[in-house]
Amino acid sequence: MLRLTNIKLELNHQPEQLQQAVLEKLNISEQQLVDFTVFKRGYDARRKNNIILMYTLDVETTINDKLLAQFEKDQNVKLTPDMAYKFVAQAPEQLSQRPVVIGMGPCGLFAGLVLAQMGFKPIVLERGKEVRERTKDTFGFWRKKLLNTESNVQFGEGGAGTFSDGKLYSQVKDPKHYSRKVLNEFVEAGAPEEILYVSKPHIGTFKLVTMVEQMRNKIFELGGEVRFEQRVDDFHFEEQGDSKQVTGITLASGEKIDTNFVALAIGHSARDTFEMLHEKGVFIKPKPFSVGFRIEHEQSVIDDARFGQNAGHPILGAADYKLVHHCNNGRSVYSFCMCPGGTVVAAASEEGRVVTNGMSQYSRHERNANSAIVVGIEPKDFCKDENDVLGGIEFQRRLEEIAFTLGGETYDAPCQLVGDFLAGRKSGEHGEVEPSYKPGVHYTDLSETLPDYAIDAIREALPAFERKIKGFSKKDATLTAVETRTSSPIQITRDKETLQSLNVQGLFPAGEGAGYAGGILSAGIDGIKIAEAMAIAMLKA
Repeated sequence: MLRLTNIKLELNHQPEQLQQAVLEKLNISEQQLVDFTVFKRGYDARRKNNIILMYTLDVETTINDKLLAQFEKDQNVKLTPDMAYKFVAQAPEQLSQRPVVIGMGPCGLFAGLVLAQMGFKPIVLERGKEVRERTKDTFGFWRKKLLNTESNVQFGEGGAGTFSDGKLYSQVKDPKHYSRKVLNEFVEAGAPEEILYVSKPHIGTFKLVTMVEQMRNKIFELGGEVRFEQRVDDFHFEEQGDSKQVTGITLASGEKIDTNFVALAIGHSARDTFEMLHEKGVFIKPKPFSVGFRIEHEQSVIDDARFGQNAGHPILGAADYKLVHHCNNGRSVYSFCMCPGGTVVAAASEEGRVVTNGMSQYSRHERNANSAIVVGIEPKDFCKDENDVLGGIEFQRRLEEIAFTLGGETYDAPCQLVGDFLAGRKSGEHGEVEPSYKPGVHYTDLSETLPDYAIDAIREALPAFERKIKGFSKKDATLTAVETRTSSPIQITRDKETLQSLNVQGLFPAGEGAGYAGGILSAGIDGIKIAEAMAIAMLKA
Protein backbone atom coordinates (compact mmCIF):
# COMPACT_ATOMS: atom_id res chain seq x y z
CA MET A 1 0.00 0.00 0.00
CA LEU A 2 1.18 3.53 -0.80
CA ARG A 3 0.95 6.54 1.47
CA LEU A 4 0.21 9.84 -0.27
CA THR A 5 0.73 13.04 1.71
CA ASN A 6 0.00 16.70 1.11
CA ILE A 7 -3.11 16.14 -1.02
CA LYS A 8 -4.87 19.52 -1.07
CA LEU A 9 -8.53 20.19 -1.81
CA GLU A 10 -10.93 23.06 -1.18
CA LEU A 11 -12.94 23.01 2.03
CA ASN A 12 -16.21 22.37 0.20
CA HIS A 13 -14.90 19.82 -2.29
CA GLN A 14 -17.13 17.01 -3.55
CA PRO A 15 -16.39 13.42 -2.34
CA GLU A 16 -15.44 12.23 -5.84
CA GLN A 17 -12.75 14.89 -6.07
CA LEU A 18 -10.65 12.98 -3.53
CA GLN A 19 -10.41 9.94 -5.82
CA GLN A 20 -9.70 12.21 -8.76
CA ALA A 21 -6.82 13.78 -6.81
CA VAL A 22 -5.33 10.30 -6.27
CA LEU A 23 -5.59 9.43 -9.95
CA GLU A 24 -3.99 12.72 -10.98
CA LYS A 25 -1.19 12.52 -8.42
CA LEU A 26 -0.17 9.00 -9.42
CA ASN A 27 -1.10 9.43 -13.09
CA ILE A 28 -3.02 6.17 -13.13
CA SER A 29 -6.38 5.02 -14.52
CA GLU A 30 -9.46 4.29 -12.48
CA GLN A 31 -8.98 0.59 -13.29
CA GLN A 32 -5.51 0.62 -11.71
CA LEU A 33 -6.86 2.05 -8.46
CA VAL A 34 -8.03 -0.73 -6.14
CA ASP A 35 -8.97 1.28 -3.04
CA PHE A 36 -7.93 4.15 -0.80
CA THR A 37 -8.63 5.29 2.76
CA VAL A 38 -8.12 8.56 4.59
CA PHE A 39 -5.30 8.20 7.12
CA LYS A 40 -5.27 11.85 8.21
CA ARG A 41 -7.28 14.98 7.43
CA GLY A 42 -6.23 18.45 8.53
CA TYR A 43 -6.67 21.97 7.29
CA ASP A 44 -4.66 25.06 6.45
CA ALA A 45 -6.53 28.13 7.75
CA ARG A 46 -3.80 30.71 7.25
CA ARG A 47 -6.08 32.32 4.65
CA LYS A 48 -9.31 32.11 6.64
CA ASN A 49 -11.60 32.83 3.71
CA ASN A 50 -9.87 30.23 1.54
CA ILE A 51 -9.34 27.27 3.87
CA ILE A 52 -7.69 24.22 2.31
CA LEU A 53 -8.13 20.63 3.46
CA MET A 54 -4.90 18.59 3.69
CA TYR A 55 -5.15 14.82 3.26
CA THR A 56 -2.85 11.88 3.91
CA LEU A 57 -4.17 8.82 2.07
CA ASP A 58 -3.35 5.12 2.05
CA VAL A 59 -3.76 3.85 -1.52
CA GLU A 60 -3.82 0.36 -3.00
CA THR A 61 -3.19 -0.02 -6.75
CA THR A 62 -2.45 -2.85 -9.14
CA ILE A 63 1.05 -1.40 -9.76
CA ASN A 64 2.36 -0.42 -6.32
CA ASP A 65 5.96 -1.46 -6.95
CA LYS A 66 6.11 0.36 -10.28
CA LEU A 67 4.75 3.54 -8.69
CA LEU A 68 7.22 3.38 -5.80
CA ALA A 69 10.06 3.26 -8.29
CA GLN A 70 8.52 5.98 -10.43
CA PHE A 71 8.05 8.34 -7.44
CA GLU A 72 11.26 7.36 -5.64
CA LYS A 73 12.33 11.00 -5.20
CA ASP A 74 8.87 12.31 -4.29
CA GLN A 75 8.58 12.75 -0.51
CA ASN A 76 4.80 12.69 -0.80
CA VAL A 77 4.62 9.14 -2.18
CA LYS A 78 6.02 6.42 0.07
CA LEU A 79 5.30 2.89 1.19
CA THR A 80 2.69 2.84 3.95
CA PRO A 81 4.50 1.98 7.19
CA ASP A 82 3.49 -1.05 9.23
CA MET A 83 1.75 0.57 12.22
CA ALA A 84 0.34 -2.60 13.77
CA TYR A 85 1.32 -2.95 17.42
CA LYS A 86 3.53 -5.93 18.26
CA PHE A 87 3.92 -7.16 21.82
CA VAL A 88 7.52 -7.42 22.99
CA ALA A 89 6.94 -10.33 25.39
CA GLN A 90 4.54 -12.93 26.68
CA ALA A 91 4.31 -13.87 30.34
CA PRO A 92 5.20 -17.41 31.39
CA GLU A 93 2.33 -19.63 32.53
CA GLN A 94 3.55 -19.54 36.12
CA LEU A 95 4.19 -15.98 37.30
CA SER A 96 6.56 -15.75 40.25
CA GLN A 97 5.13 -12.31 41.09
CA ARG A 98 2.79 -9.69 39.69
CA PRO A 99 3.73 -6.18 38.59
CA VAL A 100 2.05 -3.26 40.34
CA VAL A 101 0.92 -0.10 38.54
CA ILE A 102 0.29 2.91 40.80
CA GLY A 103 -2.14 5.39 39.29
CA MET A 104 -4.88 4.97 36.71
CA GLY A 105 -4.62 8.05 34.56
CA PRO A 106 -3.86 7.51 30.86
CA CYS A 107 -0.31 6.34 31.58
CA GLY A 108 -1.25 3.84 34.29
CA LEU A 109 -4.28 2.71 32.30
CA PHE A 110 -2.16 1.79 29.27
CA ALA A 111 0.64 0.33 31.36
CA GLY A 112 -1.90 -1.92 33.06
CA LEU A 113 -3.72 -2.78 29.85
CA VAL A 114 -0.62 -3.73 27.85
CA LEU A 115 0.81 -5.74 30.77
CA ALA A 116 -2.51 -7.58 30.96
CA GLN A 117 -2.52 -8.16 27.20
CA MET A 118 0.94 -9.75 27.56
CA GLY A 119 -0.35 -12.04 30.32
CA PHE A 120 1.38 -10.44 33.33
CA LYS A 121 -1.84 -9.95 35.36
CA PRO A 122 -0.99 -6.53 36.83
CA ILE A 123 -2.37 -5.07 40.05
CA VAL A 124 -3.45 -1.50 39.29
CA LEU A 125 -3.86 0.75 42.33
CA GLU A 126 -5.72 4.07 42.19
CA ARG A 127 -5.92 6.38 45.20
CA GLY A 128 -9.18 7.93 43.98
CA LYS A 129 -12.55 6.44 43.17
CA GLU A 130 -13.85 4.68 40.08
CA VAL A 131 -14.73 7.12 37.34
CA ARG A 132 -18.50 7.50 37.87
CA GLU A 133 -18.21 7.95 41.64
CA ARG A 134 -15.33 10.34 41.04
CA THR A 135 -17.48 12.33 38.60
CA LYS A 136 -20.18 12.70 41.29
CA ASP A 137 -17.60 13.99 43.78
CA THR A 138 -16.13 16.40 41.24
CA PHE A 139 -19.49 17.84 40.22
CA GLY A 140 -20.39 18.03 43.91
CA PHE A 141 -17.36 20.24 44.48
CA TRP A 142 -18.29 22.48 41.56
CA ARG A 143 -21.90 22.83 42.74
CA LYS A 144 -21.66 22.73 46.55
CA LYS A 145 -17.99 23.58 47.28
CA LEU A 146 -17.48 20.22 49.02
CA LEU A 147 -13.90 19.15 48.17
CA ASN A 148 -12.91 15.50 48.50
CA THR A 149 -9.11 15.60 48.49
CA GLU A 150 -8.90 12.00 47.23
CA SER A 151 -11.61 12.22 44.55
CA ASN A 152 -11.55 15.29 42.29
CA VAL A 153 -10.26 16.61 38.97
CA GLN A 154 -6.75 15.38 39.81
CA PHE A 155 -7.36 12.03 41.54
CA GLY A 156 -9.48 9.10 40.44
CA GLU A 157 -9.89 6.65 37.59
CA GLY A 158 -8.99 8.25 34.26
CA GLY A 159 -6.64 10.85 35.76
CA ALA A 160 -6.72 14.61 35.23
CA GLY A 161 -7.32 14.13 31.50
CA THR A 162 -10.86 12.91 32.17
CA PHE A 163 -11.89 16.47 33.00
CA SER A 164 -10.31 18.22 30.03
CA ASP A 165 -10.93 18.73 26.34
CA GLY A 166 -9.81 15.16 25.74
CA LYS A 167 -7.22 16.17 23.15
CA LEU A 168 -5.50 13.22 21.49
CA TYR A 169 -2.58 14.77 19.67
CA SER A 170 1.00 15.26 20.71
CA GLN A 171 4.33 16.49 19.42
CA VAL A 172 6.36 13.62 20.91
CA LYS A 173 8.48 11.57 18.53
CA ASP A 174 6.77 8.24 17.90
CA PRO A 175 8.87 6.08 15.56
CA LYS A 176 7.21 2.87 16.78
CA HIS A 177 3.68 4.23 16.21
CA TYR A 178 2.57 3.73 19.80
CA SER A 179 0.05 6.53 19.29
CA ARG A 180 -1.83 4.31 16.86
CA LYS A 181 -2.11 1.65 19.55
CA VAL A 182 -3.53 4.26 21.93
CA LEU A 183 -6.08 5.52 19.41
CA ASN A 184 -7.11 2.00 18.35
CA GLU A 185 -7.72 1.01 21.98
CA PHE A 186 -9.79 4.13 22.51
CA VAL A 187 -11.93 3.38 19.44
CA GLU A 188 -12.42 -0.21 20.61
CA ALA A 189 -13.54 1.24 23.97
CA GLY A 190 -16.15 3.45 22.31
CA ALA A 191 -14.40 6.57 21.01
CA PRO A 192 -15.58 7.96 17.65
CA GLU A 193 -13.66 6.43 14.73
CA GLU A 194 -12.84 9.91 13.45
CA ILE A 195 -10.07 10.17 16.08
CA LEU A 196 -8.10 7.86 13.81
CA TYR A 197 -7.94 10.37 10.95
CA VAL A 198 -8.70 13.96 11.98
CA SER A 199 -5.55 16.00 12.59
CA LYS A 200 -6.61 17.28 16.02
CA PRO A 201 -8.76 14.53 17.54
CA HIS A 202 -10.55 15.03 20.83
CA ILE A 203 -13.08 13.07 22.84
CA GLY A 204 -14.55 15.19 25.65
CA THR A 205 -15.29 14.32 29.24
CA PHE A 206 -18.52 12.30 29.01
CA LYS A 207 -17.22 9.98 26.30
CA LEU A 208 -13.98 9.46 28.26
CA VAL A 209 -15.92 8.21 31.27
CA THR A 210 -17.46 5.31 29.34
CA MET A 211 -14.20 4.50 27.55
CA VAL A 212 -12.21 4.32 30.78
CA GLU A 213 -14.75 1.86 32.20
CA GLN A 214 -14.48 -0.37 29.12
CA MET A 215 -10.68 -0.42 29.30
CA ARG A 216 -10.79 -1.25 33.00
CA ASN A 217 -13.11 -4.19 32.24
CA LYS A 218 -10.63 -5.40 29.64
CA ILE A 219 -7.85 -5.48 32.25
CA PHE A 220 -10.09 -7.59 34.50
CA GLU A 221 -11.00 -9.96 31.65
CA LEU A 222 -7.29 -10.54 30.97
CA GLY A 223 -6.58 -11.53 34.57
CA GLY A 224 -5.50 -8.17 35.92
CA GLU A 225 -6.82 -6.46 39.01
CA VAL A 226 -7.91 -2.83 39.51
CA ARG A 227 -8.38 -1.50 43.04
CA PHE A 228 -9.74 1.94 43.97
CA GLU A 229 -9.26 4.11 47.05
CA GLN A 230 -5.86 2.45 47.52
CA ARG A 231 -3.32 5.18 48.23
CA VAL A 232 0.29 4.01 48.48
CA ASP A 233 1.84 5.42 51.66
CA ASP A 234 5.22 3.68 51.67
CA PHE A 235 7.76 1.95 49.46
CA HIS A 236 10.09 -0.80 50.64
CA PHE A 237 13.61 -0.96 49.27
CA GLU A 238 16.50 -3.35 49.75
CA GLU A 239 20.00 -1.93 49.64
CA GLN A 240 22.14 -3.30 46.81
CA GLY A 241 25.51 -1.54 46.88
CA ASP A 242 25.13 1.98 45.51
CA SER A 243 21.52 1.41 44.49
CA LYS A 244 18.32 -0.08 45.87
CA GLN A 245 15.82 -2.71 44.78
CA VAL A 246 12.10 -2.20 45.31
CA THR A 247 10.64 -5.06 47.33
CA GLY A 248 7.09 -3.91 47.98
CA ILE A 249 4.65 -1.19 48.95
CA THR A 250 2.34 -0.43 51.85
CA LEU A 251 -1.14 0.97 51.33
CA ALA A 252 -2.93 3.54 53.49
CA SER A 253 -5.02 0.65 54.84
CA GLY A 254 -1.86 -0.98 56.20
CA GLU A 255 -1.86 -3.79 53.64
CA LYS A 256 1.54 -4.68 52.22
CA ILE A 257 2.03 -5.94 48.65
CA ASP A 258 5.31 -7.68 47.85
CA THR A 259 6.68 -7.03 44.37
CA ASN A 260 9.96 -6.20 42.65
CA PHE A 261 8.28 -4.32 39.79
CA VAL A 262 6.35 -1.07 40.29
CA ALA A 263 5.19 1.44 37.67
CA LEU A 264 4.90 4.90 39.19
CA ALA A 265 2.16 6.64 37.18
CA ILE A 266 0.88 8.93 39.93
CA GLY A 267 0.12 12.14 37.99
CA HIS A 268 1.40 15.67 38.45
CA SER A 269 -0.57 16.45 41.62
CA ALA A 270 0.49 13.58 43.91
CA ARG A 271 2.53 15.95 46.03
CA ASP A 272 2.46 13.77 49.15
CA THR A 273 3.90 10.87 47.16
CA PHE A 274 6.62 13.08 45.68
CA GLU A 275 7.58 14.12 49.20
CA MET A 276 7.63 10.53 50.46
CA LEU A 277 9.79 9.34 47.55
CA HIS A 278 12.22 12.21 48.12
CA GLU A 279 12.49 11.36 51.82
CA LYS A 280 13.29 7.75 50.88
CA GLY A 281 16.15 8.86 48.64
CA VAL A 282 14.67 8.25 45.18
CA PHE A 283 16.46 10.50 42.68
CA ILE A 284 14.27 13.49 41.86
CA LYS A 285 15.14 16.79 40.25
CA PRO A 286 13.12 20.00 39.77
CA LYS A 287 11.92 20.83 36.28
CA PRO A 288 10.44 23.87 34.52
CA PHE A 289 6.68 24.34 34.39
CA SER A 290 4.32 27.25 33.79
CA VAL A 291 1.80 29.33 35.72
CA GLY A 292 -0.86 31.85 34.75
CA PHE A 293 -4.59 32.37 34.24
CA ARG A 294 -7.52 30.99 32.26
CA ILE A 295 -8.76 33.42 29.62
CA GLU A 296 -12.30 33.26 28.22
CA HIS A 297 -13.86 34.76 25.08
CA GLU A 298 -17.09 34.07 23.27
CA GLN A 299 -16.38 31.11 20.99
CA SER A 300 -17.87 33.10 18.12
CA VAL A 301 -15.06 35.67 18.44
CA ILE A 302 -12.45 32.94 18.01
CA ASP A 303 -14.38 31.29 15.16
CA ASP A 304 -14.65 34.58 13.24
CA ALA A 305 -10.99 35.43 13.79
CA ARG A 306 -9.73 32.02 12.71
CA PHE A 307 -12.23 30.94 10.04
CA GLY A 308 -13.86 34.14 8.74
CA GLN A 309 -16.77 33.38 6.44
CA ASN A 310 -16.16 29.66 7.00
CA ALA A 311 -16.97 29.89 10.72
CA GLY A 312 -19.43 27.18 11.69
CA HIS A 313 -18.44 24.79 8.92
CA PRO A 314 -19.11 21.21 10.18
CA ILE A 315 -15.68 19.92 9.16
CA LEU A 316 -13.91 22.74 11.00
CA GLY A 317 -16.00 22.71 14.17
CA ALA A 318 -15.22 25.16 16.96
CA ALA A 319 -11.95 27.01 16.29
CA ASP A 320 -8.91 26.64 18.49
CA TYR A 321 -5.64 28.56 18.63
CA LYS A 322 -2.02 28.20 19.68
CA LEU A 323 -0.16 31.36 20.63
CA VAL A 324 3.27 32.26 21.95
CA HIS A 325 5.00 35.57 22.71
CA HIS A 326 8.61 36.13 23.77
CA CYS A 327 8.68 39.06 26.18
CA ASN A 328 11.14 41.86 26.76
CA ASN A 329 11.93 40.54 30.25
CA GLY A 330 13.12 37.23 28.80
CA ARG A 331 9.99 35.27 29.67
CA SER A 332 7.76 33.41 27.24
CA VAL A 333 3.97 33.52 27.43
CA TYR A 334 1.90 30.93 25.59
CA SER A 335 -1.56 29.45 25.35
CA PHE A 336 -1.99 26.01 26.89
CA CYS A 337 -4.75 23.39 26.95
CA MET A 338 -7.10 25.42 24.74
CA CYS A 339 -10.72 24.27 25.12
CA PRO A 340 -13.05 25.34 22.30
CA GLY A 341 -16.69 25.60 23.32
CA GLY A 342 -15.82 24.61 26.87
CA THR A 343 -15.81 25.71 30.49
CA VAL A 344 -13.27 26.67 33.14
CA VAL A 345 -13.39 24.23 36.05
CA ALA A 346 -12.21 24.06 39.65
CA ALA A 347 -9.26 21.67 39.82
CA ALA A 348 -8.14 21.92 43.45
CA SER A 349 -6.98 18.77 45.22
CA GLU A 350 -5.90 20.32 48.53
CA GLU A 351 -7.98 22.26 51.02
CA GLY A 352 -7.58 26.01 51.16
CA ARG A 353 -6.26 26.31 47.62
CA VAL A 354 -7.79 27.31 44.27
CA VAL A 355 -6.67 25.86 40.92
CA THR A 356 -8.19 26.34 37.46
CA ASN A 357 -8.34 24.03 34.46
CA GLY A 358 -10.29 23.84 31.20
CA MET A 359 -12.79 21.23 29.98
CA SER A 360 -14.89 20.57 26.87
CA GLN A 361 -17.45 17.99 25.89
CA TYR A 362 -17.20 16.21 22.55
CA SER A 363 -19.70 18.62 20.96
CA ARG A 364 -17.74 21.76 22.04
CA HIS A 365 -21.04 23.63 22.03
CA GLU A 366 -20.63 25.79 25.13
CA ARG A 367 -20.76 29.58 24.65
CA ASN A 368 -17.17 30.37 25.63
CA ALA A 369 -13.72 29.36 24.45
CA ASN A 370 -11.04 29.14 27.11
CA SER A 371 -7.32 28.57 27.33
CA ALA A 372 -4.60 28.87 29.91
CA ILE A 373 -2.32 31.86 29.28
CA VAL A 374 0.83 30.91 31.12
CA VAL A 375 4.39 32.07 31.74
CA GLY A 376 7.28 29.63 31.69
CA ILE A 377 9.29 29.44 34.92
CA GLU A 378 12.57 27.71 35.74
CA PRO A 379 13.88 25.98 38.89
CA LYS A 380 15.95 29.10 39.65
CA ASP A 381 12.64 30.93 40.15
CA PHE A 382 11.43 28.65 42.93
CA CYS A 383 14.32 26.59 44.35
CA LYS A 384 16.19 28.12 47.30
CA ASP A 385 19.30 26.05 46.54
CA GLU A 386 20.38 22.86 44.76
CA ASN A 387 18.92 20.71 47.55
CA ASP A 388 15.46 22.28 47.26
CA VAL A 389 14.22 19.80 44.67
CA LEU A 390 10.58 20.13 45.78
CA GLY A 391 10.61 23.94 45.66
CA GLY A 392 8.19 23.93 42.72
CA ILE A 393 5.52 22.27 44.85
CA GLU A 394 5.75 24.95 47.51
CA PHE A 395 5.73 27.63 44.80
CA GLN A 396 2.51 26.18 43.35
CA ARG A 397 0.93 25.95 46.79
CA ARG A 398 1.68 29.59 47.60
CA LEU A 399 0.00 30.79 44.41
CA GLU A 400 -3.01 28.53 45.01
CA GLU A 401 -3.37 29.83 48.59
CA ILE A 402 -3.26 33.44 47.37
CA ALA A 403 -5.97 32.65 44.83
CA PHE A 404 -8.09 31.01 47.55
CA THR A 405 -7.78 34.12 49.72
CA LEU A 406 -8.53 36.56 46.89
CA GLY A 407 -11.53 34.47 45.88
CA GLY A 408 -13.09 34.93 49.31
CA GLU A 409 -11.91 31.65 50.89
CA THR A 410 -14.96 29.78 49.58
CA TYR A 411 -13.35 28.04 46.54
CA ASP A 412 -14.67 30.80 44.30
CA ALA A 413 -11.85 31.90 42.00
CA PRO A 414 -10.46 35.44 41.66
CA CYS A 415 -11.41 36.96 38.31
CA GLN A 416 -10.69 40.14 36.34
CA LEU A 417 -11.66 41.62 32.99
CA VAL A 418 -8.81 41.81 30.50
CA GLY A 419 -9.33 45.55 30.03
CA ASP A 420 -9.01 46.14 33.78
CA PHE A 421 -6.02 43.81 34.05
CA LEU A 422 -4.17 45.71 31.33
CA ALA A 423 -5.09 49.04 32.95
CA GLY A 424 -4.11 47.89 36.44
CA ARG A 425 -7.50 48.40 38.08
CA LYS A 426 -9.82 46.12 40.02
CA SER A 427 -12.87 44.64 38.26
CA GLY A 428 -16.39 44.79 39.67
CA GLU A 429 -18.56 42.62 37.39
CA HIS A 430 -18.54 40.78 34.08
CA GLY A 431 -19.29 42.34 30.70
CA GLU A 432 -20.21 40.50 27.49
CA VAL A 433 -18.17 37.41 28.49
CA GLU A 434 -19.69 35.66 31.48
CA PRO A 435 -17.06 33.52 33.25
CA SER A 436 -17.95 29.83 33.29
CA TYR A 437 -15.91 28.81 36.35
CA LYS A 438 -17.86 26.90 38.96
CA PRO A 439 -18.43 27.17 41.94
CA GLY A 440 -18.18 30.90 41.09
CA VAL A 441 -15.88 33.89 40.74
CA HIS A 442 -14.97 36.91 42.82
CA TYR A 443 -13.95 40.04 40.90
CA THR A 444 -10.70 41.55 42.07
CA ASP A 445 -7.21 42.60 40.97
CA LEU A 446 -5.17 39.62 39.73
CA SER A 447 -1.82 41.39 39.95
CA GLU A 448 -1.36 39.83 43.40
CA THR A 449 -1.80 36.25 42.22
CA LEU A 450 1.49 35.83 40.34
CA PRO A 451 5.05 37.15 40.67
CA ASP A 452 5.63 40.58 39.13
CA TYR A 453 7.66 39.15 36.24
CA ALA A 454 4.73 36.92 35.27
CA ILE A 455 2.17 39.74 35.51
CA ASP A 456 4.39 42.00 33.39
CA ALA A 457 4.87 39.26 30.81
CA ILE A 458 1.15 38.54 30.44
CA ARG A 459 0.36 42.25 30.18
CA GLU A 460 2.84 42.48 27.31
CA ALA A 461 1.63 39.28 25.63
CA LEU A 462 -2.14 39.95 25.49
CA PRO A 463 -1.91 42.93 23.07
CA ALA A 464 0.57 40.91 20.99
CA PHE A 465 -1.97 38.07 20.78
CA GLU A 466 -4.58 40.62 19.67
CA ARG A 467 -2.51 41.16 16.53
CA LYS A 468 -2.88 37.47 15.73
CA ILE A 469 -6.50 36.95 16.81
CA LYS A 470 -8.78 39.98 16.61
CA GLY A 471 -10.69 40.37 19.85
CA PHE A 472 -8.24 38.44 21.97
CA SER A 473 -7.49 41.35 24.30
CA LYS A 474 -11.01 42.79 24.19
CA LYS A 475 -11.84 44.56 27.43
CA ASP A 476 -14.70 42.20 28.35
CA ALA A 477 -12.70 38.96 28.01
CA THR A 478 -12.15 37.42 31.44
CA LEU A 479 -9.13 36.11 33.31
CA THR A 480 -9.60 33.56 36.11
CA ALA A 481 -6.83 32.55 38.53
CA VAL A 482 -4.82 30.55 39.09
CA GLU A 483 -3.42 27.98 36.62
CA THR A 484 -0.56 26.07 38.29
CA ARG A 485 -0.90 22.42 37.26
CA THR A 486 0.33 22.76 33.67
CA SER A 487 2.87 19.98 34.23
CA SER A 488 4.77 18.27 37.00
CA PRO A 489 7.20 20.48 38.97
CA ILE A 490 9.61 17.55 39.29
CA GLN A 491 11.15 14.75 37.28
CA ILE A 492 11.76 11.33 38.80
CA THR A 493 14.83 10.47 36.78
CA ARG A 494 15.03 7.16 34.93
CA ASP A 495 17.44 5.23 32.73
CA LYS A 496 16.89 5.85 29.02
CA GLU A 497 17.14 2.15 28.15
CA THR A 498 15.53 0.26 31.05
CA LEU A 499 13.16 3.10 32.08
CA GLN A 500 13.91 2.25 35.71
CA SER A 501 14.76 4.80 38.39
CA LEU A 502 18.42 5.76 38.32
CA ASN A 503 18.94 4.49 41.85
CA VAL A 504 16.03 2.10 42.53
CA GLN A 505 15.86 -1.06 40.47
CA GLY A 506 12.34 -2.22 39.72
CA LEU A 507 10.82 1.26 40.10
CA PHE A 508 9.58 2.61 36.76
CA PRO A 509 8.79 6.38 36.88
CA ALA A 510 6.09 7.01 34.28
CA GLY A 511 3.90 9.58 32.64
CA GLU A 512 3.18 13.18 33.43
CA GLY A 513 3.79 13.04 37.17
CA ALA A 514 7.30 11.70 36.70
CA GLY A 515 8.04 14.33 34.06
CA TYR A 516 7.88 12.16 30.93
CA ALA A 517 4.57 13.13 29.31
CA GLY A 518 2.16 16.01 28.84
CA GLY A 519 -1.41 15.23 27.87
CA ILE A 520 -3.51 12.12 27.29
CA LEU A 521 -1.80 10.78 24.17
CA SER A 522 1.82 11.18 25.29
CA ALA A 523 0.92 9.73 28.70
CA GLY A 524 -0.69 6.72 27.04
CA ILE A 525 2.40 6.26 24.86
CA ASP A 526 4.64 6.37 27.92
CA GLY A 527 2.42 3.80 29.61
CA ILE A 528 2.98 1.40 26.72
CA LYS A 529 6.74 1.95 26.90
CA ILE A 530 6.69 1.29 30.65
CA ALA A 531 4.68 -1.92 30.20
CA GLU A 532 7.20 -3.17 27.65
CA ALA A 533 10.16 -2.27 29.88
CA MET A 534 8.58 -4.01 32.88
CA ALA A 535 7.78 -7.12 30.87
CA ILE A 536 11.35 -7.39 29.59
CA ALA A 537 12.75 -6.84 33.10
CA MET A 538 10.44 -9.48 34.59
CA LEU A 539 11.47 -12.09 32.04
CA LYS A 540 15.13 -11.39 32.82
CA ALA A 541 14.63 -11.65 36.60
